[in-house]
Amino acid sequence: MERRIIFATGNQNKMKEIHMIFADLEIPVYSMKEVGIDIDIVENGMTFEENAAIKAKAISKILPGDIVLADDSGLEIDYLDRAPGIYSARFMGEGTSYDIKNRALLDKLERVPDEKRTARFVCAVAAVFPDGTLETVRGTIEGIIGHDIAGNYGFGYDPIFYLPEYGCTTAQMEPDKKNDISHRGKALRTMREIMKEKYIK
Repeated sequence: MERRIIFATGNQNKMKEIHMIFADLEIPVYSMKEVGIDIDIVENGMTFEENAAIKAKAISKILPGDIVLADDSGLEIDYLDRAPGIYSARFMGEGTSYDIKNRALLDKLERVPDEKRTARFVCAVAAVFPDGTLETVRGTIEGIIGHDIAGNYGFGYDPIFYLPEYGCTTAQMEPDKKNDISHRGKALRTMREIMKEKYIK
């Protein structure tokens, strides 16, 4: 049977990033939907790492011969006690558009000065290997919440996540540049090195 990496997501934007970062592994990478798996996984962990591990373990039970990866990521805003945090995807309800979510967060921070708008994107990536071993890693990127929605690249909260050192939001960055510095890019590259060192010869 062909060796495969299965990523527990149906998000095509995320899969584009994953394919770019894992391009040198020479092992095919598929989303769980591409291999015919469409299940609801209850993410009831209390940390990004716990939720990523829950997803990876659930898919690994169905595909025990594959390397199964999953991530959990979100936005932490210090002024809001690190909300939305692990509830980033479900903030204001599962089906709410990010235009509405982003506008609501900007409204909550109206008149809050830049020095109190500190925030970070966090991404935990978990991998379950065919021998049952679980590995988890974390990547972060620090920034502030901007004052406007800006940019057409990226997705989710990218249009309000402003990087002072670059003078733009992550939604205004070319995808290659964003992958170099993003929370998900950092976590995926760390996991890629673990896979190359321990599991992919």
